[in-house]
Amino acid sequence: MSERIEDIAIAMVADGKGLLAADESSGTIKKRFDSIGLESTADSRRDYREMLFRSEDAMKNYISGVILYDETIRQQAKDGTSLVKVMQSYGCIPGIKVDAGAKPLAGFPGETITEGLDGLRERLKEYYKLGARFAKWRATIAIAEGLPTWGAVKQNAQALARYAALCQEAGIVPIVEPEVLMDGTPGTHSIDRCYEVSEWTLKTVFAELYDARVVLEGMILKPNMVIDGKNARKASVEEVAGKTVRLLKSTVPSAVPGIAFLSGGQSDEEATAHLSAMNANYTMPWKLTFSYGRALQAAALSAWNGKSENVAAGQRAFAHRAKMNALAATGGWKKDLEIAA
Repeated sequence: MSERIEDIAIAMVADGKGLLAADESSGTIKKRFDSIGLESTADSRRDYREMLFRSEDAMKNYISGVILYDETIRQQAKDGTSLVKVMQSYGCIPGIKVDAGAKPLAGFPGETITEGLDGLRERLKEYYKLGARFAKWRATIAIAEGLPTWGAVKQNAQALARYAALCQEAGIVPIVEPEVLMDGTPGTHSIDRCYEVSEWTLKTVFAELYDARVVLEGMILKPNMVIDGKNARKASVEEVAGKTVRLLKSTVPSAVPGIAFLSGGQSDEEATAHLSAMNANYTMPWKLTFSYGRALQAAALSAWNGKSENVAAGQRAFAHRAKMNALAATGGWKKDLEIAA
């Protein structure tokens, strides 16, 4: 396959395929495992992720690439094959989360800045050797009384742009992820407030990307959908889809090959329904697909339940969610397909 970042970016948003976010930090995966009463160890994390990556139906047909965590990109499957090789054997592109997490932003109470730029150039070189061809960096923007501030939006946008430029220098496609949180405190904001903050954030991010000389054809945007706060949910599927498309059309240059949404606190089915409504009802200059973590994994995790005899059940649950989202990525998802399964 071609090593041009522009070609890799196009492959990441191939028709009817999307990205699996399997880059949960050790703390986050522990919380997921706690929910099924499983201890989080290097082996249990490997077994879980190997179950997903060896789900042939899902990986071959519906998943274009996988975002990995530092531990996972170095891990071997039970039989000694590297997990990177396992996913490559199904034609999936390995990716890597490179940020060091959102930390409190000094001088800005209630806001965060994503860290991880120090030493990033060297880390990207190593990840490239380990097989990574795209990377991910998440900036989080909180909505609350008086928030976000311009300082926080600007500093997060600058960090995203610096990260993206370093990725492209290393031959790696950057996923640029500015997430306006739906579950901030108090989480009671309206869908219009989310629109306003998301528009401000995306306009700022693209201005910074331009200033940093990032090649738009060689990046993927991973934004939030325009949705009301998690404690004020009332917008319909049509409203979320319509406002999200309107936002993207007014902020995202058409040179960007694809937009892969995060699920960000939505239920599995909601995230699928919103994506499908956008693709079914609007004509857009970019591919619109998914880059879901929990919304692809939740059903698989509970079906597997940490037991080796349930691997096939976990893989079926994962393949079903992947297929539903692949249909959504082409606008063909219907609610009755969920019931039929």
